[in-house]
Amino acid sequence: MGTESRRPHTGRRRNPAVRQAVLDAAADLLASRGDAAISMDAIAREAGVSKHTIYRWWPSKGALLLETMVERARRDAAPLDTGTLTGDMEAFLTATFAAVERNASLLRSTMAEALRDDKAADGLRAFAAARREEFHGLLARGRSRGELPADADLDLLVDQVYGLLWYRLLLGHAPLTPETAVRLTHSITGPPTADA
Repeated sequence: MGTESRRPHTGRRRNPAVRQAVLDAAADLLASRGDAAISMDAIAREAGVSKHTIYRWWPSKGALLLETMVERARRDAAPLDTGTLTGDMEAFLTATFAAVERNASLLRSTMAEALRDDKAADGLRAFAAARREEFHGLLARGRSRGELPADADLDLLVDQVYGLLWYRLLLGHAPLTPETAVRLTHSITGPPTADA
């Protein structure tokens, strides 16, 4: 791997405004031009900082894209509790799918970087584990209220939901719409009742 793709992290303290400018620049470039426009040089120009500044804080492009993805996910898909499993799932999946659709280029590029960069792969696994844990907790809360069978395989349900998300994101055969979120919810919780 060349020095363009990975450099050591010096640990110097980040300026929050500069950090945000770099993350926003990476996301904006992906949204406007796609993965081909994403290089450390392009991000530095867009953010108005030196490439040296970026490499001081991120050891690789993959690490930078991953942090951008984590930041967007944290902002776009906050946890919630509506009081019912169906309500929680519909709200969580609708917000998650909308965030994925807005950040599709970023997510695809992060996945591609994770295939080439071990640190990015580790970060992506950690990010995915945190999102899985959040959704698993939502399902466990529903199970404890009797809204899922006591022996429901929550890990498999989480895999089904995120499997659909990544399959549609990576292959692009169908969008992740609010209607998809509702249909996926009801495939797990059962059809809506007449008084719902």
